[in-house]
Amino acid sequence: MDRRAARVAAVVEWARGLAARVSGTRVVAVEGRSGAGKTELARELAVAFGAPLIRMDDLYPGWDGLRGGVTALHDWVLRPLAAGEPVRWRSWDWAADRYADAWHEVPRTGSLVVEGVGCGARVLAPYVSGLVWIEVPDALRRERALARDGATYEPHWERWARQEDEFYGTDDVRGRADLIIDGSADS
Repeated sequence: MDRRAARVAAVVEWARGLAARVSGTRVVAVEGRSGAGKTELARELAVAFGAPLIRMDDLYPGWDGLRGGVTALHDWVLRPLAAGEPVRWRSWDWAADRYADAWHEVPRTGSLVVEGVGCGARVLAPYVSGLVWIEVPDALRRERALARDGATYEPHWERWARQEDEFYGTDDVRGRADLIIDGSADS
């Protein structure tokens, strides 16, 4: 088993021990700055648990929408989950610059994985069973993010980084994380 696979297996094992905090559902949040490797780990967790995966990239209302994405995750997903209500969300249509009309229904299972900048916000903490932070040096994060999203992301990198700085400065997600992972070897 390679190093990454061993780390993923360890995170899955850790997450299996987490208690369900809302309506019988264990919510695992995978956080870290842009380009840290959140999506890959979250996908693997979701597969391991047979759980739905909600990506913050689908919830942000545009390039200035980090906090708006947090509100969407709270209002559409986590609060209704806790209240035993139907859980559904709408994705942001980046080309049309608005939320799409269609709603995505989230099935109730024993686990839910959420990933992306903002899913570890303080306001969401009462719903989250476990918070994972992925740590990667800035230069490597930027390289990864631009390799992944290239010309689409590059003009917005600094704009988004300022939102991350503000968000992490007030919400101290890394300081509240239950598990911190060095993701720099995952290139």
